[in-house]
Order: sequence, then C-alpha cells, then structure tokens
Amino acid sequence: MKNTGFLKSRIFVAVLLFVALAAKVEAQNIQLHYDIRRNCATSTVEMFRADSYGSTFFFIDMDFAPKAVGAYGEISRELCFWKDSKLNWLSAHIEYNGGLNNAMSFDNAWLVGATYSGHSKDWSKTWSLSAMYKAIPGNVNVSNFQITGVWNLDFLDHWLSFNGYIDFWREENVQTGTRFILTSEPQLWVNLNKIRGWEKVNLSLGTEVELSNNFVAKGFDVMPTLAAKWTF
Repeated sequence: MKNTGFLKSRIFVAVLLFVALAAKVEAQNIQLHYDIRRNCATSTVEMFRADSYGSTFFFIDMDFAPKAVGAYGEISRELCFWKDSKLNWLSAHIEYNGGLNNAMSFDNAWLVGATYSGHSKDWSKTWSLSAMYKAIPGNVNVSNFQITGVWNLDFLDHWLSFNGYIDFWREENVQTGTRFILTSEPQLWVNLNKIRGWEKVNLSLGTEVELSNNFVAKGFDVMPTLAAKWTF
C-alpha cells in the first residue's frame, strides 16, 4: 500500500508540475520559500484573472523536503451577479482543492458558496470574504463548512505589500480527535521594482508566516519562511 500511495503521489506531483509550467506565462507570480524550521523549500505558482463574468484563481504548492516531495493545489471560479457603487461585489463561488505527498494524503474537497469582495479605485487594496459548504468525500463527515478571508494591501507608494489569507473549516480528524482547523499565511514583500533603474525587475523579497491550528497535527504551529517572488 505504501508503494501505491508513493506512486500516486509522484503522478499527482508530475501533473501539477506540468500545469504549472504550462500556465507559467500567464501566472500572476511565482514564489520560492525556504522553510526555516523544516529546512525545506516550497515553490508556489499563482494566477488570478478577472473577466466580464467574474474571476478565476488557482495556486499550486510544491514541497521539496529532504525525504519527501509533495504537492497541494486549489482552483476556484467566481461568477459575479451584483455590484454596488462603492466597488464591492457579491459572487457565487465554486472551488476544488487537494494534494498528496509521500507520507500522507490531503482529503480532496469541493466547495460552493458566496463571496463578498471589494477593492480601492487603484486596486492597491483588495479583500474578500467567502462562506462555503465544503464536501470532503474521504472524510468521516462528508458535509462541512469553510470560511475564507483574503486580503492584499500595497503601501508606502507600493514599496511594501502585505497580503495573505485565513481559512477556518470543519473536518473530522479521527487520529487527533479534532474537528475544526484554522490556517493562515500572511506575507510581507519589499518590491524591488521601485528602485530607480529597476522598474522592469519584478522581483520581491520578503517573508511568509505559516500559522495553523489542528491542520496536520493537534495544536498550534508557526512556520516562518524566507521568500522571493517574481510577478508577471
């Protein structure tokens, strides 16, 4: 069974890597993180695209630990059906997420719900709040819920960017005896294209702090990273 799981993990990682490379030209950014505590690297490909009907977003994380390779991805689509004069809008939200690594598998999940979002006139400040029904077919309790908040703030004339997300959801974990999970990954970036003569160098340097409660193991955990990001 271990060999089968390992093979599935390799296939899953290979497929996600192919998608990441194929989408690289259109990806909004590519990130590389060094996890200080775990002594491993993580690459992230993110893409956000708005259109006349709403928006599409996906990200793919690839973990490169000394004795394990893993992948996790999410893709979501929002269909906007209401806007107001203050640049806020309400959208229908559908999402899929899941992943694998050598040691364990993440339960695949399907989510559907609503998102309330907004932004400043120059898009330097954006935010969204989603409330969703979450179906986890591999879990003891298939029917669950999730609440997600996302933000991005550019300040000091775009020299600094502060962004991230926070997720809170219900998922039964028989091994740890926990039912509720909280994760958040705030990021702080220094944007080097603000340096005179570097306007075309879309490189940012910064940090991410991975916060989790009952995610992989029972209890609260903090994992800081050193990171670089190239924005397309």
